[in-house]
Amino acid sequence: MSFQDVVIRIKDFLSTPLYTIGGTQGTVGTALIVLLTILVTLWLGRLLKKAIMHAFERGGSMDPDAIRPYARGAQLLVVVGGLLVAFNTMGFKLTAVFAAGGLFAVALGFAMKNIGENFVSGLIMRIEKSVKRGDVLRVEGQIVKVKDVGVRYTLAMNRDNDEILIPNSILVQSMVTNRTLRDPLVRLRAPVGVVYSSDMKLVRDTLEAVAAGLSWRARKKDPVVLLRAFGSSSVDFEVSVWTEDAWRSEQHTSKLNEAIWWALKEAGIVIAFPQLDVHFDPGVTNSLQNLRRTG
Repeated sequence: MSFQDVVIRIKDFLSTPLYTIGGTQGTVGTALIVLLTILVTLWLGRLLKKAIMHAFERGGSMDPDAIRPYARGAQLLVVVGGLLVAFNTMGFKLTAVFAAGGLFAVALGFAMKNIGENFVSGLIMRIEKSVKRGDVLRVEGQIVKVKDVGVRYTLAMNRDNDEILIPNSILVQSMVTNRTLRDPLVRLRAPVGVVYSSDMKLVRDTLEAVAAGLSWRARKKDPVVLLRAFGSSSVDFEVSVWTEDAWRSEQHTSKLNEAIWWALKEAGIVIAFPQLDVHFDPGVTNSLQNLRRTG
């Protein structure tokens, strides 16, 4: 048997009909091309995933566990694209299907808009490391602690131990305060007013001693005592201390206020409160006295 005969037989084998889909006849050759397309697609998807993981691991800019969902997403896109090509090769008229489902595709596109925004926002946060596990944030008036940064949303917990799902797009596009981004120090302020008859030097010395004696305050920064204002019924001071535990700032502020209360009480310093003196004209006073006599 000559080489030409072998080639003819191989061509005849590859041209053997196997199926018919939508008027298109599939042959052995078509099946082999489809199989090869699927295998190559799977290989390219894995190769792309490994390349993305290797690039970020080499750069050291992100945790491998953080980038893995995005690498899998890229792999999935490649696989889906390859499968569409394979189906089209088999004879499935995907263009007709897409034309019939055009309205559905548009609606799905609008629905996927928010998902895409959150997906990209999550990737940005992971690359920039602007929000990470353990951070304490102020988001829309709430103080929350980040438990995990997901692909579409960030899982956080508020001070009532409620778990909150925050869309990643909110953390990227809105004004968010990260109290532990680079510097863990958090400033706690305690305002207090004393009566005008107080010894102001004693007040300052007492407040400074209270702040310096707190066992839980950060030692990196010294406490600050400021005379803020001369109020209508008090001289207003403010005591500032720093802590590295932002999540327990409310408890620490309470302890600071209690320490100030007892220290001022022990020093005999009166904490002022609003008072109102009412003075009557002589005519009103005489009328009230006459009314009392006649009553």
